[in-house]
Parts: sequence; structure tokens; C-alpha cells
Amino acid sequence: MRSAEKISTRGYDIDRLPYRIKVYVNNQVLIPAKLTRSLGITNLKYADVVLNYRGNIITLRRVKLLRTKHTDSRQFTIPKDVRDRYGIKPGDEVEILQISKSEEYE
Repeated sequence: MRSAEKISTRGYDIDRLPYRIKVYVNNQVLIPAKLTRSLGITNLKYADVVLNYRGNIITLRRVKLLRTKHTDSRQFTIPKDVRDRYGIKPGDEVEILQISKSEEYE
């Protein structure tokens, strides 16, 4: 699987799924701008995200996609109950398998 590798000060060169990235200190996960644009999710507020963490497939329903100030990048927070259940900590690597429009709350 592809890892997120910083290519320059311009960001990550990720344009398709799946990809791996580390969980930030604030328990958020980055969706790079190039990936956001290629998936066509730049205007989504909520998404369903499927993660792989140590062989556990985790589906997060209706996560809020937080906007960054000057790019198309998005971030989402892994909910506390999910972090506690699977032992996900800042610095751990997760693999994003799927991101799709949340159908529950259109």
C-alpha cells in the first residue's frame, strides 16, 4: 500500500486510495488536497470513512471534514470511542481505504 510521503513544502503527492498516514497529536487524520480533489470531495461536509488499523477494518459514519485555511486539504477526527476500542494513539499509522459521501445526512 502507498504511504503518504511529504514531497515538498507543497504537501503530499497522494491522488488515490488506499494510503497510509500517521494520526496527528490531536487525533486527526489528514486528507491531502490532491486526494480531496481527485475523489471529488472538496465540498463535502460529512463523509463515511473506512480505515484499516492493524488488520481491523473500521467504518466511521458521518465524520465531519474539517477545512484547512488555504488549501483543499481536509482533516477528520477519529472518535474517542473508536480510539479507545482499538487502541489508536497519536503517531500510529492508519490506512484509509475508502472515503464516500455520507448518505445518512444529506
